[in-house]
Amino acid sequence: MAGMRNWGRRGLGMAAAGLLAAPSIVVAQGREGRITVASKIDTEGALLGNIIVQALRRAGLTVEPRLSLGPTRIVRGALLAGEVDLYPEYTGNGAYFFERLEDPAWRDSDQGAALVARLDLEANRLVWLDRARANNTWAIAVRRDVAQREGLTTLEQFFAKATQLRLAASAEFVESPVALPAFERAYGATFPRDRITILPGGDTAVTMRAAAQGLSGVNAAMVYGTDGAIQPLGLVVMQDNKQAQIVYEPAPVVRQALLERFPQIRTALAPVFGGLTQEVLQRLNGQVAVEGKTPEAVARAHLGT
Repeated sequence: MAGMRNWGRRGLGMAAAGLLAAPSIVVAQGREGRITVASKIDTEGALLGNIIVQALRRAGLTVEPRLSLGPTRIVRGALLAGEVDLYPEYTGNGAYFFERLEDPAWRDSDQGAALVARLDLEANRLVWLDRARANNTWAIAVRRDVAQREGLTTLEQFFAKATQLRLAASAEFVESPVALPAFERAYGATFPRDRITILPGGDTAVTMRAAAQGLSGVNAAMVYGTDGAIQPLGLVVMQDNKQAQIVYEPAPVVRQALLERFPQIRTALAPVFGGLTQEVLQRLNGQVAVEGKTPEAVARAHLGT
C-alpha cells in the first residue's frame, strides 16, 4: 500500500485527487425516476454493485447500472460530481478521504463507520447506509494444515512461530508502514525478512496460490480479509486481536437528496448488507474468482431473484 493502496479495491489517496469538495453539479439524482448505481472495477466491487442493483429492482425501483466503472478515484469522483447516485465503498477509506489517518476510530468497526458517515454527510451531503460486517482489510493467512498442526489462529501465535513459517507477500506489503510493519508494531515482534518470499505486484491471488501449493516452502500469505480464494485454497486468516489494521467494511453510499426522494433505498439494502458476513462475502467472491461465475449470476442466486 505504501500509503497509497490499489485504487480498485480500497482506493487510497483521495485527498490528493481533490475529491473532498462538495459536488458542484448534479446530473444523475434519480433523473426520470432512475437510480444510477456504480461500482469499482475489481471482483468484489462488481459483486456488491450487482447485489445493490438486484435488491433495488426487487424493491420496485428503476435502476441504471454503471458497474465496474473504474477505480476508486473515478467512482468516488463520479458520485461527488453527481454523475452517479450510489455505489459501495469501504468505511476505512474515510481515513484517506478526510486525511485523518492517525485517528484510532478507523481501527474500530463501529467508530469508523460512524465517523465516515458524519464527515461525508457534513462535507458532501452523502449518506452511508447500513454496512456489511465483513472486513476487507490487509491480513495474513496460513495454510490450514499448518495452522492446525501448530495451533495457529491469531497473529500473536503467528509471530511466535515465525521461524517455522515462510510468508509470500508483495514488496509493498513488506515495506509500507501501514502493512506488515503495522502488524509488527502492534504485536511487538518482527517477522524475519529472510523468511519472506517477495512476489511481484500486489495480487493476493498469486500469494495465496504460493502458500496453498507450498512453492519455495511458502505456507503463509498476504491476503485481503474477504478474498474469495481463501477458503477454496485451504487457508486460514489469522485473527488481528490488537487491531493493527484499519477496518474496511463495505456499505452503500448514496446522495442525501436522492435518499430523501427514494427512502425505500435504505429499507431495501439494509437486510441485504446485514447478511453479508465475512464468511458469506468470501464465499460469494469465491464463486466469481474461483468458480468463474459472473458477478450478476452470483448476485441473483444470492438474492433469489
